[in-house]
Amino acid sequence: MPRSLLLSLTVLSAFLCAATPSHGEEAQKALRKRPQVLKPSEHGVGTLVSDLTFTDLAGTTGRLSDFRKSKALVIAYTNASCPLCKRYGPRLGRMAKTWAARGVTFLFVNPTPGEDPQVVAAARKAHGLSGRYVIDEGQRFSRALAATTTGEVFLLDPARTLIYRGAVDDQYGVGWAHEAATHPYLERALEALLAGREPYPAATTAPGCVLGVAKAPLPAAQVTWHGRVQRIVQNRCQSCHRPGENGPFSLLTFKEAKTNAAMIDYAVKEKLMPPWFATAESLPMRNDHSLTKRERDDVQAWVAAGCPKGDPKDAPRPRTWTKGWKIGTPDAVVSIPKPVRVPAEGTVRYQHQTLATDFGEDKWIAAFEIRPTAPQAVHHVLVFARYPNDHPRRREQPNNHQGIDGYFVAMVPGQTSYRFPEGTARFLPRGSRLRFQLHYTTNGTAATDQTTVGFIFAKGKPERELRTAGLANLGITIPAGAAHHKAATTRMLPVASRLFGFTPHMHVRGKAFRYEALLPDGTRKLLLDIPRYDFNWQLNYQLAEPLDVPAGTRLIATAWYDNSSANPANPDPSKIVRWGNQTWQEMLIGYVDWHPIAK
Repeated sequence: MPRSLLLSLTVLSAFLCAATPSHGEEAQKALRKRPQVLKPSEHGVGTLVSDLTFTDLAGTTGRLSDFRKSKALVIAYTNASCPLCKRYGPRLGRMAKTWAARGVTFLFVNPTPGEDPQVVAAARKAHGLSGRYVIDEGQRFSRALAATTTGEVFLLDPARTLIYRGAVDDQYGVGWAHEAATHPYLERALEALLAGREPYPAATTAPGCVLGVAKAPLPAAQVTWHGRVQRIVQNRCQSCHRPGENGPFSLLTFKEAKTNAAMIDYAVKEKLMPPWFATAESLPMRNDHSLTKRERDDVQAWVAAGCPKGDPKDAPRPRTWTKGWKIGTPDAVVSIPKPVRVPAEGTVRYQHQTLATDFGEDKWIAAFEIRPTAPQAVHHVLVFARYPNDHPRRREQPNNHQGIDGYFVAMVPGQTSYRFPEGTARFLPRGSRLRFQLHYTTNGTAATDQTTVGFIFAKGKPERELRTAGLANLGITIPAGAAHHKAATTRMLPVASRLFGFTPHMHVRGKAFRYEALLPDGTRKLLLDIPRYDFNWQLNYQLAEPLDVPAGTRLIATAWYDNSSANPANPDPSKIVRWGNQTWQEMLIGYVDWHPIAK
């Protein structure tokens, strides 16, 4: 790109964005960066979009429900004056033609009613925007969608549920341009929707000129099942609350939700469900499924109003859940050699079993899923890879100290499968042995378990090898009766590193957990704060965007314990508690998924 053109684009973008009503200085700063991943539920994703009426430039009237026969509808914001719209115009024109063959319709919306009609017509023709084109008089579209910039796109399914909103891709921005896009957000969201999957990311910032439109108003106090609550339940509850999963009752139907309305109201009010324990001050997480305040208010208002069903025409499309393996059909499946009998009562010591793999060559693991045959009796599973003695990388064998300093793959409450971040994978040498550490808990019913692991292999060697490290304090000593005992541990990163996620681990006296990074310049950065740790839900917190930290950064894991009689899970508040494998003992481990930045 010629320097003069880039300079003109930079100056004009800055002028237009400054001259446009803004959401504030912070919003404009965000637009100068690459698109940032947002929490979808806080930006309308998963909600029903109003059945807006419009008249296009051809004088034809219509409404959004007219597009219900399309497999998807893309509402693409564009105008004739914004430099970013000029850059993305031809691309949107091409995409509209390409995706039409797959049943996708594009509706172009101009949020700038004051533009010269002749200039708009010329730009539309030059960019090849052959789809229906609407001038958003009165900002009706912008208010309903809570649009932020002229370059934003919105993806709706046939039931008018918002599936994705944000940038087309990350090639152009305010004051910057790249040779090619590295993240084709809209195309990936379309592929996911047509394949019946949830896109990631489902919401991003979008470069363009700031609109300054007021946020969409909250729905009426009397929300209905079809109009609002059913979508919340689909997105936040049904992954567990359906037949064959670990939710205590199903929530697939209106009848099931109404029957359990009192319990739903209680769990939502107390923030018990969906299980999520990180504070808003923590770094954004890609797997954050917590309810927003608006969602909690809507669910509680629905219950208080007597659970109105609403208009079936507003219902979302039925959710299609994967039967069997959540990761898809595995490339390889292995099981522990011997079934384990779990008694109805008492305690079960940690079980260890080892099996040999024979995949014929080195493998890179892109995704895995651990499936116990008696999930109600399995608390967690850690799997360690043991390299064969004759392998060239034998000296690189990770020393994970039986889980204290990392693991190969793992299953904990709330997470049985994981697809590693794009461009990364786990290394499994040919002929490796897999050693299983299995922790069983009794629940009143005898069971037999033969845990199985499914692997998806990466297609070729990844850019980076993903690793898991552990920050552990084996010297913890919790005084008897202590209600808020603090312990900590640290680990220094000798090389520049990229962090992907965190898994804190304590037992039943665990009360709170925090990860921080102490940077070489003395800055202390909060990574993850969990003020209410729950042993029953040991979640893996996956960063929405990987975090790069310099060499010499010190990671700090701090834990708090409640060994008092006020802790209902405490087996004996009169005893001093130290490190140990069993749940009546304690642990302090802060797992971190990471890889070195430099090769």
